[in-house]
Amino acid sequence: MVSRIRDTAAPTAMDKTRVTNRLAAIRKSRGTAASLLAQRVNVSRQTIYAIEAGTYVPNTEVALNLARALEVSVEELFSLEDGTGEQPGSVSADLLAAGPVAGRQPVRLCRIGERLVGVPVSAAPYYLPEADGIVERTTRGGRASVSVFTGGEPDTPRRVVVAGCDPATSLLSRTVEKLSGVEVVCAPASSRLALAWLAQGKVHIAGTHLQEPETGEFNLPFIRHQFPGGGFRVVTFARWEEGLVVAAGNPKGISKIEDLARKNVAIVNREPGSGSRALLDERLAKAGIPVTRVRGYETVAFGHLAAAARVATGEADACVATRSAAHAFALDFFPLRTERYDLAMRRSTAALPAVEAFLDVLQRASVRRKLQLLAGYDTSVTGAEVA
Repeated sequence: MVSRIRDTAAPTAMDKTRVTNRLAAIRKSRGTAASLLAQRVNVSRQTIYAIEAGTYVPNTEVALNLARALEVSVEELFSLEDGTGEQPGSVSADLLAAGPVAGRQPVRLCRIGERLVGVPVSAAPYYLPEADGIVERTTRGGRASVSVFTGGEPDTPRRVVVAGCDPATSLLSRTVEKLSGVEVVCAPASSRLALAWLAQGKVHIAGTHLQEPETGEFNLPFIRHQFPGGGFRVVTFARWEEGLVVAAGNPKGISKIEDLARKNVAIVNREPGSGSRALLDERLAKAGIPVTRVRGYETVAFGHLAAAARVATGEADACVATRSAAHAFALDFFPLRTERYDLAMRRSTAALPAVEAFLDVLQRASVRRKLQLLAGYDTSVTGAEVA
């Protein structure tokens, strides 16, 4: 006979505070029946319904088992409200950061389905960024407690979170907001990290420029790996050139991969999972150069512009980045290959009004012209659906 955990509730009122929960919303978003969840947690189905209705506060063991069964943190399921019914001035969110996050980091917030995400925003080069709150502390599993300026979660139905490394995303975001009123929140990430966030339901759109070495095909093999059951949509943003970015005037005469192995040359690399790092690794292997012979190989910059900035300031002699990143800092550029940068999304996400408005802007001739002139992109296939 299977024994059940004793359904012992904690007090339902404690000094003007009460526990609220998002159990029903998260359970339904997972497609999990109440009876199945009850079986996994070893409680009765009536207990699940009572928790969802707010008439029953579970003990610690049940709360932990619920979080484990639904693959979320306890904080995502349960939170405290004060006696007035108003939420405290903080929320719990998934932090979309490719690198470490400092304390009191400004973030933008956006809800994607049942998930609240926080995207760090930078003050570079010299201004205070627009933000919804600041990170007070980070927790396990990539989550953070965010102190919200308005005292509660902002309303974000007209926001689209786009993850990726395209230097022209900021240019596109301003145009999208001007033409459609949709606010694009850019989450800097390598192509692999962007696709992982998309699969986890943390972003609306993921940008990628990964090439499969065996076939030479861009992006689709990696997207299919993340979504083996299909259900995704892929739209091309542009074609661009990626290559060696070097100082203006090229004082060290760097023009090919073999030059990176010289003792008087130091590079800055991109993070693991990025298309730029994959391209560098591929070309070094093809030239028979071990990475240990390349000075600065372990030095990482997050993003094309960040890598090019290191070259512009003299911290590095070269990096692998896009031609647009080189142009942004008036640096010299030697192309290695032409790549296709695609935007991947779930088909259900593509039907959201804000995402539809974002995709519609890609079809505008004025946008393509701006990408051609300012970023040097080939926009002949911009907006074309490839899957």
